[in-house]
Amino acid sequence: MTDYLAQAQAIADELAALRHAFHRQPELGNQERQTAARIEAYLRGLNIPTQRLLDTAVVARLEGGGPGKTVALRADMDALPLTEATGADFASETPGVMHACGHDVHMTAALGAARLLSARRASLKGAVVFLFQPDEEGRGGARRMIEAGALEGVDAVFGAHVSPELPLGAVGVRYGKFYAASDTFRIAVKGRSAHAAEREKGIDALGAAAELATRLIALPGEVLPGERAVVTVGTLHAGTAENALAERAELSGIIRTLGPDARARLKARFAGVVRETLANWGAEAEVRLRESYPGVVNHDGMTALAEGALKGLLGAEQVRVIDRPTLTTEDFGEFLLERPGSFYHVGAGCPLPLHNTAFLPDDRAAVVAAAAHAAVIEAFLGA
Repeated sequence: MTDYLAQAQAIADELAALRHAFHRQPELGNQERQTAARIEAYLRGLNIPTQRLLDTAVVARLEGGGPGKTVALRADMDALPLTEATGADFASETPGVMHACGHDVHMTAALGAARLLSARRASLKGAVVFLFQPDEEGRGGARRMIEAGALEGVDAVFGAHVSPELPLGAVGVRYGKFYAASDTFRIAVKGRSAHAAEREKGIDALGAAAELATRLIALPGEVLPGERAVVTVGTLHAGTAENALAERAELSGIIRTLGPDARARLKARFAGVVRETLANWGAEAEVRLRESYPGVVNHDGMTALAEGALKGLLGAEQVRVIDRPTLTTEDFGEFLLERPGSFYHVGAGCPLPLHNTAFLPDDRAAVVAAAAHAAVIEAFLGA
């Protein structure tokens, strides 16, 4: 196996400069124009042709020296609407926007992998497609990239996320269900106002909404005992006076489940609980349930390939098998609905949680991730 780790360490300063530039000038979803231009310029320097999709998405293709399979590597590009509090000398220069989820590292690692692999293009069999995706933090750029043709001709797809739960230098793989499917809901309850001392003359929208919130929060234990899932009611607004029944109430929240079966079962019972609760109160409601990311379910064969390649690169002691899925979400799962592949974690070298305003992965995480990507891609093309 090629010693991609040593090669990545040799360009560590170059990768750090790239990462710092991305971090200083973060851009929100679908606004990543400066970011895309920087990615294109770097890839042009490697003689890797690029094309734009969706205005800000960048797709690049590295052709190997012989025929073979085609593998894709995805990196997300967008930042978050947060004010940075890291104190880094390369902190965000854009007020109210920062890379608090490590996407600056993800882009740098993918470009680093492109640099490492381009140096070996003559010996590569097949092709590597680099997918730089906008809007992971918003409504999801993955599905729109797929619809625009980003996976045409691709046989498998890989990606990674920095993880504060792993030490610097370590990577983690997960078989099967990894990230949760995501749905959001908003329920507007309609009752009938009346004097609060004469409850029997009205329909208490607030009371109905409060009971509904309590029942919804308890749903995972009822429908999916022993499985990881959550229903969270994040907002509940109702009432205008202390001595009047609320005529309207509105609640909103999220549903997170692991795998399509659990998602379908919980959502079906969700609808039943809403109907039952409102009927008991004599209230009506308008329910909006928006299906979002499908979750990440890794393919076992591709995960085994990645695990083997990563152990060969880093040593078995640095490769962890993650035994617990997360209820956070990631739209990389959209790619896995279309092609086999795997999503793995790379130690961030920062213990603070993702989306924290002081979250700042170590520059060396990009070095490890670049080498990891190159090793996994080489293993796939040679398999």
